[in-house]
Amino acid sequence: MHDDVRVLAEALIARPSVTPDDAGCQDILAARLRPLGFDCEFMDAGPAESRVRNLWALRPGAVGPAGPVLVFAGHTDVVPTGPLARWQSDPFVPVERDGRLHGRGAADMKSSLAAMVVAVERFLAAHPAPRAGIAFMLTSDEEGPARDGTVRVCEALQARGQRLDWCIVGEPTSTAVLGDVIKNGRRGSLSGRLCVRGVQGHVAYPHLARNPIHLVAPALAELVSTQWDGGNAHFPATTWQVSNMQAGTGATNVIPGVAELDFNFRFSTESTPQSLKQRMHALLDRHGLDYSIDWTLGGEPFLTAPGALSDALQRAILAETGVTAALSTTGGTSDGRFISRICPQVVEFGPVNASIHQVDEWVDAHSLEPLAGVYRRTLEALVA
Repeated sequence: MHDDVRVLAEALIARPSVTPDDAGCQDILAARLRPLGFDCEFMDAGPAESRVRNLWALRPGAVGPAGPVLVFAGHTDVVPTGPLARWQSDPFVPVERDGRLHGRGAADMKSSLAAMVVAVERFLAAHPAPRAGIAFMLTSDEEGPARDGTVRVCEALQARGQRLDWCIVGEPTSTAVLGDVIKNGRRGSLSGRLCVRGVQGHVAYPHLARNPIHLVAPALAELVSTQWDGGNAHFPATTWQVSNMQAGTGATNVIPGVAELDFNFRFSTESTPQSLKQRMHALLDRHGLDYSIDWTLGGEPFLTAPGALSDALQRAILAETGVTAALSTTGGTSDGRFISRICPQVVEFGPVNASIHQVDEWVDAHSLEPLAGVYRRTLEALVA
């Protein structure tokens, strides 16, 4: 068994690339891609104090620059480690225990990046002049605000008229075993901060005050119980969740004057940001609240219907692992929402996601080679 994927994955895990710091990961990958004929272009963006590293690497196919292109996309940044004392080993020193390779980013998503690069190396060794082009789109701003990463690269590529036909995002999509789930879309994300205003006062004289917590409670109960839509064949129903709630001065004898709630819609294609905003405002107005909302649209939903890319990937997974992959749109957002604006077929596929963002994050060490095999077989189906 080859160790190429394992060695490269460990080299990436060893880099403390906490978002938005790339910590040299993309330089490692570019150094592997240039000898294969890739033109590596760094498109760094953002303010100096939080500069984002972006890499666009392209190897045109035999039919020329205007020909079809398959893109491997992903991120080199990782989430913070949390308390180091809770880790069994240094999160940036890759260690294998009981068949699992541990380290921050092991599953999300440095193993995928390593498998993608090795898959391309092996594919080009067997097919040195493929018909279609191959590209890599990498960022260090996926786990952060996602303002200066993939979205900026996509804007630049669109401006220059770059053709993209298929894209595989290396997010960890598998649930129980490698290959059981492919994400062929994602729900949209719409967040907001609701500020409800009352009148501050003494708890012993409530008739002289207006408690915003009490005022918002009936509306909150209705928001929680509302069915926003029923979903459809591709997406589950839209959900509304409170993530944070703040009120009070810290004193036990003061009625607060303001209550603030952070909330989020994860929405299907049956709803739009505008329709959700309108319905929420109407509900709050009906309750007679004095309020304001600051809205943030994290991303629109996107869907890639079953087609050439998902079919090729499903066949590759079955041949490499014996697993029949299901198509799914569940879970959080990804950079696929930006890529789908300029690429007609976008799917996500990677290792088991059971430990992502957790202490002692891990990836099954025995899944690294099959993962590279799946990516290589997909290249053979679409690019050769």
